[in-house]
Amino acid sequence: MTAQSVPARATLPGDPPGGRAAVTMWSVGVSVYFVAIIFRTSLGVAGLDAVDRFHVGASALSTFSILQLLVYAGMQIPVGLMVDRMGTRKVLCLGAVLFTLGQLGFAFSPDYTTGLLSRALLGCGDAMTFISVLRLGNRWFPARRGPFVGQLAGLVGMAGNLVSTLVIARLLHGIGWTAAFAGSAGLGVVVLVVTLLFLKDHPEGHEPPPLPAAHRGAAYVRAQIAATWREPGSRLGMWTHFTTQFPAMVFLLLWGMPFLVEQQGLSRGTAGNLLTVVILSNIVVGLVYGQLIARHHGARIPLVLGTVGATGLMWALVLGWGTHAPMWLLVVLTLVLGACGPASMIGFDFARPANPPERQGTASGIVNIGGFSACMILLLAIGVLLDATGDNYRVAFCAIFAVEALGISQILRLRARALRRERERLVASRVETVHVPA
Repeated sequence: MTAQSVPARATLPGDPPGGRAAVTMWSVGVSVYFVAIIFRTSLGVAGLDAVDRFHVGASALSTFSILQLLVYAGMQIPVGLMVDRMGTRKVLCLGAVLFTLGQLGFAFSPDYTTGLLSRALLGCGDAMTFISVLRLGNRWFPARRGPFVGQLAGLVGMAGNLVSTLVIARLLHGIGWTAAFAGSAGLGVVVLVVTLLFLKDHPEGHEPPPLPAAHRGAAYVRAQIAATWREPGSRLGMWTHFTTQFPAMVFLLLWGMPFLVEQQGLSRGTAGNLLTVVILSNIVVGLVYGQLIARHHGARIPLVLGTVGATGLMWALVLGWGTHAPMWLLVVLTLVLGACGPASMIGFDFARPANPPERQGTASGIVNIGGFSACMILLLAIGVLLDATGDNYRVAFCAIFAVEALGISQILRLRARALRRERERLVASRVETVHVPA
């Protein structure tokens, strides 16, 4: 008896089967993420209202989003470990409880301090959703579907952002602050009930092995984090997320509406339409990027660097144009910003093949820290610069270029090492799975 090579199979041994059941379970899980995004971005259309309600300036307004994202980023590795240990259903349910309480608390916040605490609670719950959805996709769909399923998750998130832009904004000016935020909190209750009743962590016959007792201590947790961080693919994923996500996130999360209204002189309605263009562009570009990466893994780095370069160029043109940029240029800017979210999802596709299944949650947490750290840096920088310059948005938004430069330098430093390591893992995997006894 000798060993002979056979064609590699499209679905590796042990891969989940996918199919209708996978789509159903993933839809239940991603609905929680959808609602979390609505709550996360609801402040983006309420920034000017929040200034009047809490009587604060630009720096204090930034603090709402900074604290929310600080909690979110700080929770990423703990949540990754929780998902690896507890499964997605429990973590998603806990997240839904926390972000619903945070949204409800923000509705009734009588002062600035209470509002801050509510946004922190919301950020904690929000932190538990995206990593859980990624893990759910890995458990229910074949590995070859990973990039596309990940991009779809990002698209669902942008759909939640669209609800904030179109619905929450109108509710705020129709029924007022308290009714709008409290009413939207009901969505959290709905997805919590649906998740409790219907979600399963994995298909039958694909249960993960039980966690050994030796893997439950603090020393093992530290070893997991250290092993994940040592992988260049994990770090490349984090810096990819860092560099690509923040321009659109900051624009949609807080500063887009004030920039367009106060700096560009647009009405709130027109500014809201431009925010919608960012979201619609994100959905279209996400579908394109997902298909490209699924078919051509070599396109990942060019897509990342191309997106960063286009974003920097458009901001340079808008900020350097003069007092008011022409509408066509603002439209092009928002179309380009729509590519930032799909490009940030590529970071997870660098980390996924770099880590074994038992470290996927931890790896996703490390990647996710990147983009939200960049968002916090830029939110703070813009708020401080606005206060220091008397609301000069052109100066304040120049901070974008410094953050992009930092991220690009790290991507260029890590890319060769990470891709070489990924190829080595792929070759080793093929050696193990392609040869069978004759």
